[in-house]
Amino acid sequence: MRYDLLCIGSGPAGQRGAVQAAKLGRRAIVIERGAVGGVCTGTGTIPSKTFREAVRTFVAGQGTPRTRPSATDLLARVGQVVDREESVISNQLARNGVDIVQGKASFIDPHTVVVQGANGTQQIEAEHFLIATGTTPAPPPGAATDGETVLTSDDIGGMKRLPMSLTVVGAGVIGVEYASMFAALGVNVTLIDRRDRPLEFLDHEIVDELLHQLRKMNVLYRPNEGVERIEKIDGVTPKVAVMTESGKRIVSDMVLFAVGRLGATSDLALDKAGLTADDRGRLVVDPMFRTSVAHIYAAGDVIGYPSLAATSSEQGRLAACHALGASARPMAPHFPIGIYAIPEVSMVGAPEHELTKQKVPYEIGVARYREIARGQILGDDSGYFKMLFHRADRRLLGVHIMGTNATELLHIGQAVLGLGGGLDYFLETVFNYPTLAECYKVAALNAANKLAT
Repeated sequence: MRYDLLCIGSGPAGQRGAVQAAKLGRRAIVIERGAVGGVCTGTGTIPSKTFREAVRTFVAGQGTPRTRPSATDLLARVGQVVDREESVISNQLARNGVDIVQGKASFIDPHTVVVQGANGTQQIEAEHFLIATGTTPAPPPGAATDGETVLTSDDIGGMKRLPMSLTVVGAGVIGVEYASMFAALGVNVTLIDRRDRPLEFLDHEIVDELLHQLRKMNVLYRPNEGVERIEKIDGVTPKVAVMTESGKRIVSDMVLFAVGRLGATSDLALDKAGLTADDRGRLVVDPMFRTSVAHIYAAGDVIGYPSLAATSSEQGRLAACHALGASARPMAPHFPIGIYAIPEVSMVGAPEHELTKQKVPYEIGVARYREIARGQILGDDSGYFKMLFHRADRRLLGVHIMGTNATELLHIGQAVLGLGGGLDYFLETVFNYPTLAECYKVAALNAANKLAT
């Protein structure tokens, strides 16, 4: 069995890469050790966002819920959506003539992998490879995950009970998202992070606003706290203690350990293909996602930042194009980032601290959801919207949003940024009323008033 492109992993990068190869008339195959769709569909993006919507539906109109839902109530919809997405992806691959093999792949030489699956072992050769194996959670120190008291984000889908108290270790994207979801349900959440501030890549003012909203939901944020070990406490109701490097002992019903993820490359026998992963299991690639071995590419979370489903998909497509000799433009520099916390946060372009560091002269335009009719209709009086414009030529430099539908609202700004537009576009354009898109007009007028002085 010999293919033009063999993709290891069926997440966004592997799936898109295989389909692109098929569109180019080449023979493609996907090897997947778990369910089709990979971590994105099975335990990551799709389940976590579905869980979020279940939480929002339950607390809608209640603030803190008057009755506690069960874990079964919250996770019922997750299973349905995951099954549906897996079916959609399988159908898409089959429709495009992409072969799918279930099993664990490992290299036996630079052009051959052996796949161990339920139906036995087979060798498959390919001209080119795309490694898109994604990541696995970093293990917690001192106590193994058990799905009951010590969990990683991959374990949320199998959660049997909703805790009264939860300690979240790690204030990255995953940690902040789940901390806000559980806090919205009335769970007492403590959020611990080794750094001084969370989500450092986001605009600092937006992060400050997000922390304010988390505190309003009674999230206790403890920065500059490293975790020494985690200890399980036996009893009628099992608990768990987090021992910090500063000597604190934080006890809760459950711990969610969300301190980074490791590239899922340990089982690939990379050395037999001439490759070496870094100390976190990630692969280094060039701008066209080619590894140090010319015919082997890597894309998605396994290569590190930005580790987004949307960018992984585009990386997989571009890698397939380059491997198979098809022309393709590089990925657009202004990709959107979405944090599906409660409330949502989204950004595109540069944050203020980067522009200041680069000595770029800019002006700020701000709109608040409480000033927008749609914000009042939605009952969101805390939403915050900000655009950054160059003071000299009035180009749009960045959009930063916290509030309802932030990840959807952002794409208007992304389009204007990508097309080189700026302040005058927003001043002259008419937006539907009442919509959250009106924030663009209000923020543009705010910036224009400042530039006129």
